[in-house]
Amino acid sequence: MKETTPAAMPPCFDRWCKRFDDLWTHQAQKREFRNYIGGLLGESERKNLSQMASNAVGVTYYRLHHFLTEAPWSSQEVNERRLLVMNQCSQTRISRGFTLIVDDSGHRKSGNFTAGVGRQYIGEIGKTDKGIVVVTTHLYDGKKSLPLDIELYQHASSLPQGKKDLEFKKKPELALALIDRSLERGYRPSIVLIDGGYGNNATFLLELEKRKLKYLGGLAKNRKVTTQIESNKLQEIRLDKLAEALSVEDFSPVQLNLDKQKTVWVATVEVELSQLEGTRTIAIVMNASTFDSSSDVDYFITNVDSKIATPDWIVTTYAQRNWVEVFYREAKGWLGLSEYQVRDSRSLLRHFILVFCAYTFILWHTLTGGLRRRWASKPLNTFTEALEAFRTAMSFRFIEWLSHNRDVFFAYKAALGFVWA
Repeated sequence: MKETTPAAMPPCFDRWCKRFDDLWTHQAQKREFRNYIGGLLGESERKNLSQMASNAVGVTYYRLHHFLTEAPWSSQEVNERRLLVMNQCSQTRISRGFTLIVDDSGHRKSGNFTAGVGRQYIGEIGKTDKGIVVVTTHLYDGKKSLPLDIELYQHASSLPQGKKDLEFKKKPELALALIDRSLERGYRPSIVLIDGGYGNNATFLLELEKRKLKYLGGLAKNRKVTTQIESNKLQEIRLDKLAEALSVEDFSPVQLNLDKQKTVWVATVEVELSQLEGTRTIAIVMNASTFDSSSDVDYFITNVDSKIATPDWIVTTYAQRNWVEVFYREAKGWLGLSEYQVRDSRSLLRHFILVFCAYTFILWHTLTGGLRRRWASKPLNTFTEALEAFRTAMSFRFIEWLSHNRDVFFAYKAALGFVWA
């Protein structure tokens, strides 16, 4: 059944959308921008074009499709406006000294005609399969978690000339471009968090240091480092062998508070690495007090001063990466980040940015308290709670609209074959 109509959206939705109005060249674009964001926020089980159009009175598939694929507008300009809107309010402004999280995420996609599709590692299923991968930058400042930028990774097999194609860029290249975009806005993070796919890339780390950025990243267990182990002699050794060679006294317990409390054991070592001048701090994090009894061992690298990069600082700082995983779970599960009916890279990026806009709409109203005052009887502490409050507002307004437009309801029932309508 139809779930909503643009004519019955809560006033706060239109006020927020008006902040983007000057970016559109036609009235139709203003209308379809609202229709698309409204569809992403609605209760449709699927968030593809046909489902969003069929679930709303007055919304048509071909208009939504034209807006996403053919209409002349810039996804980059829309994204910049989204961040500007956040920065214009004291309650939502991007704070100094934030954490910048670099990550990539994938989802399955069959076929051969969608841009970027290829057989590659898909994080959400934990194995290699056919799908699409995007590289993103994400912000966390202790109060809010906010997506910043996104780029589609073009797998070599999806390009006519493979790795020799001019459009082919490795993930670290895409990540650096997104980081530069943040720096150009004046967003300078206090720390950049990266996983092992980037931490193992010495060229990427050097580029971060050229930009005078501090980082904390993962490393592979087979990465070789040079350090003093015995008799003050420098020795090259694999990280897992180094962890095994350390004594129990080298590790200190650290209490980590995530969904539930857990204790990890951490050792820090000053090491040298090939291609990097000077020393860096390496951290070995285990889920047990000894290497032999540990079932989970992680390795990290940072260029932060060793006086600051204590065991406690390393594990609590890197734990902030969990916020980007929370975002992906919410954006895919509630806003249809991985659901679309388009194939070219421009349309895909437009869809991703519009999902960012829908996410930011809920975040903005959560931080400013508007949804809580009007549509909820309890504090809205999570994205899911705030989205549910907004959907309550949409349902209330739609029922009210139907009471004044009964002919629409009757026509819908009649179309299903109910004679009593």
